[in-house]
This record gives sequence, C-alpha cells and structure tokens, in this order.
Amino acid sequence: MLAVGVLAGLSVLSLLTYGYLSWDSLGLGPGETEATRTGPGEEPGAGGPSSQPHIIFILADDQGFRDVGYHGSEIRTPTLDKLAAEGVKLENYYVQPMCTPSRSQFITGKYQIHTGLQHSIIRPTQPNCLPLDNVTLPQKLKEVGYSTHMVGKWHLGFYRRECMPTQRGFDTFFGSLLGSGDYYTHFKCDSPGICGYDLYENDNAAWDHDNGIYSTQMYTQKVQQILASHNPRKPLFLYIAYQAVHSPLQAPGKYFEHYRSINNINRRRYAAMLACLDEAINNVTLALKKYGYYENSIIIYSSDNGGQPMAGGSNWPLRGSKGTYWEGGIRAVGFVHSPLLKNKGSVCKELVHITDWFPTLITLAEGQIDEDIQLDGYDIWETISEGRRSPRVDILHNIDPIYTKAKNGSWAAGYGIWNTAIQSAIRVNHWKLLTGNPGYSDWVPPQAFSNAGPNRWHNERVSWSAGKTVWLFNITADPYERVDLSARYPDVVKQLLRRLSQFNKTAVPVRYPPKDPRSNPKLNGGVWGPWFKEDEKKKKSDKSKGANKQKKNKNKKKAN
Repeated sequence: MLAVGVLAGLSVLSLLTYGYLSWDSLGLGPGETEATRTGPGEEPGAGGPSSQPHIIFILADDQGFRDVGYHGSEIRTPTLDKLAAEGVKLENYYVQPMCTPSRSQFITGKYQIHTGLQHSIIRPTQPNCLPLDNVTLPQKLKEVGYSTHMVGKWHLGFYRRECMPTQRGFDTFFGSLLGSGDYYTHFKCDSPGICGYDLYENDNAAWDHDNGIYSTQMYTQKVQQILASHNPRKPLFLYIAYQAVHSPLQAPGKYFEHYRSINNINRRRYAAMLACLDEAINNVTLALKKYGYYENSIIIYSSDNGGQPMAGGSNWPLRGSKGTYWEGGIRAVGFVHSPLLKNKGSVCKELVHITDWFPTLITLAEGQIDEDIQLDGYDIWETISEGRRSPRVDILHNIDPIYTKAKNGSWAAGYGIWNTAIQSAIRVNHWKLLTGNPGYSDWVPPQAFSNAGPNRWHNERVSWSAGKTVWLFNITADPYERVDLSARYPDVVKQLLRRLSQFNKTAVPVRYPPKDPRSNPKLNGGVWGPWFKEDEKKKKSDKSKGANKQKKNKNKKKAN
C-alpha cells in the first residue's frame, strides 16, 4: 500500500509539474473528492447513483487510420493513447467512407440501404434528411430517463424543422448543421453566392457565440458547461461530434510548435488540428472526473471515416482514402474507455461496425429495442468488455445503385448473379468483395508527405487489367488489399455476390433529390437552416375543402 501511495503521489506531482492537471483544474479542494462532491442544488448524499451508465460518444471527423500515436503516427496524441491503452482498442472496427452515412448508421443502427441514404452525403441545398420514420438512439435513451445532449456537427439534414437534432431526440444541440465550414467564423459557401452562417444553439442561429473561437475549443467549453450543470446521479448521453480534423485545415498557432519540421503544409496543419483535438479530449475527460461522472461512464471514441491524403490525412499501411470502399476509407480508429470494462488494457480484433453502437448502448442503458425495428447492428458489449466472440460475421459496406457505373461491368462478369457495374462492397468472415468503381486505390506511405506540396511520386499503384470490376481479398491474411483472389476463388466470389443480391432485395429507394433554390441562406436571414414550408396553395385548398365540408354538413342538419 505504501508503494502505491508513493507512486500515486509522484504521478500527481508530475502532472502538476507539467501543467496537465491541477487541483484548481479539477475543482477539488483539499479533502474534497469526487465522492464527496454534490450535484447542482443538492444536499450532500442526496439520492444514489444511477445503475445506468453515462454514455459519452466522441466522433472525430476524417481522422486517418495511422493518425493516432498508437498506430505509429509522428503526430503526438498522448490523451488518445492513454485512454485507449487503459481501455479496449478496436482493431477490426469499420465505419462508412463519408460523413452522413456513418452518422446515420450510428444514430439508427441501420445500413444506408435501409434508410435511403446510400448515395454520397446530404448536401446543404438538398431537401433531404434522415427519414423521419427512423427511431434514433437519443430517442430510445430518453425513453429510459436519459438526458440527451449533442455538441458538434450534425450533417443529417435540416431542410425542415422536424429534421433538426432537437426534433430527433436531443434535449439540447449546439453545433453546425452542415458537413464543413470555417472553424472560426462558422461560415460556409456551398457554391458562389450561396453562403451563410452555420452555428446553432438548439433551433436558432447562435449569433451570440460568434466570437471567433476555434470550434474544437468552443465545443469543448460547451461540453464542460453541460457537465457542470447536469446532475451526475441521473444518466447522461453526450454525443460530441467534433469538426476536426475535416478541411478547411485551420488551427490555433500554438499547436504548430511541435510540427515545424513537417514540410508538407497540409500535413503540418492537420497535425496541429489533431494536437488540439487530443487536448480537447483530455479536457473533456478531466471534466468527467471533476463533476463526478467518470466512474460510471463509458467513453467511446471513433473516426467517422478514413483520412484524406490530399488534406493531410494518412491511412498507411491501408489502401485508399476517404470516399472509397478500400480499407483506408472504412477501417477506423476506435476504442472504448470505461471503469466498467472487465478486460481493461486489451485489444479487440473481433468484427465491429458503427451500426453496433445503437443496440449495444440501448442495452447498456437498460432500454428496450422494439421488435418491429429491423436493425443491422448487434449488441457487442460482451465482445468488447469480456473478450468474447463477436455476434457479427458480415458487414454490408454499401450498395450504391446511382454511383457512376463501371464501364466494363456486367451481369456476365457477375456470373448472372450481380451486375458488377454497380458500386458495392461486402465483408463476410475473412472475405471482402468489391464491385464496380471502388474509388481512389493508391497506398500513400509517409514519404508522400515529405515534400512541401502534395506529392504522389511515392504512392504505390496497381494497374488493373482492362475491364476489371470484381475484387476479392482475404482481409485477415491481407489487410492491405495487395493480393486480389477473385480469379483463384470464383466460388467464393459467387457466394458473396449472392449475399449482395440478398441484401439488395431489402433496400429502399435512394433519397438524393436535386437542390432546392429556396435553401439559399440569403432567403433565410443569412443563415443555413430549415427552409421547407408547405405550399400555401395547398393550405388554402385544404381550408376551402374543409369549409365546403362544413357547409354541406350544416345544410344536411337544416334539411333534417
């Protein structure tokens, strides 16, 4: 016990010395602990802690697979490294290759083909959003007493008020509605002349917060305010969707200090942004401890898709990038950190997908999943916490019927089972199949960032034989997708094509409407926000129909 006490004293002393932690920053005076702290407006010892855990889901934006310290990056991420080392690292964890698809699958537990969002992202000018008939994770958590808060990037549509975060299950929302924007001004131009402000508090533009604060820091301050004002004895769901490290590449000057030696300007800026994000997550963790949440909390960290090399991100040694179905686009940095984990300090290599968080978190929250909700996710808590086998054996990465068709794709190439012109990707056990046009397929090693500008000289490429539209890989044996086995194992190809065909039979029509000129922020006070309103003519016609019905009923009564 003496040795433990000495080590604890030394660790606190070192933290005080290097400025990562202080009694003031923790808000704990001498003799005060998390256990003795009371909630806002509470008497000491009033009530008891909830058996339902606090859930903190942190989603980074465009963080590359290599861009974390424990994956060998030159970018320092001490907070992420420590949290992951003390928790469970997810090293067979998959998301979607772009923003909207990953967010929709996280919040519904459903594949894109089952929400109609299987093509691209939701654009700012599109009258589109996550379909309103989909039950969301915060709605289910509210049913069992959770307070639900979202801070950060929404990107699930906003063309009508019913699509807004506060209408989809969140008690409060502070953040942006679009996919990207300036980190300081929160201004976004979708095209020349189509520009507007994009920072919201609940359902209104947050003009009062337009103080030029860098979004990563601003969002962290908001999280700290939420934690300070909430009662830690009541269950909390906090969804923090940081804008970082998505372009535009912007960061406060002090975070460049350790990265002056990086010649590539995009990589240098990206490194500074990630350093700021790492510090922000440290501050969130300290706030969880300061206000008494930590011991009963589950912290989940995930990137929403792979990195974009042209914007500084690195997925090495994986192939491809954001926006593709190669591993570099869909295999993500992810971990779970929690005092409630049984196997702390471990690595999970079981198959996990972003849809799995929906049933997993609802079950942990002691909620109920309706039988009529046909989920694509699985409860994987025992897989993560106890090291058991994953219930998941396959992942439909996607089927996109309106993506640019592969010129040489055909039903014949798909053995009459599948049209290989269609972009699709599926994983079944060790096998992964891709068809159509899978996207940018280079391997981008660290040397590619050695020069001042973007340089593809060091990239590795494979020139496919003309007409190729099917690829097969054993991902367990070949995680870098270097050896195509489609010609060697045609029976496996056929088996996976049949599985694709089965999934496709359950798909709903694609929702990807043309842009609506009424979305222009100039028509909405200079703000990106809901613009869709019922046609006034329709309203008038409905009113006139109603009036005519009333007249007819009156005449009938008089006749009687």
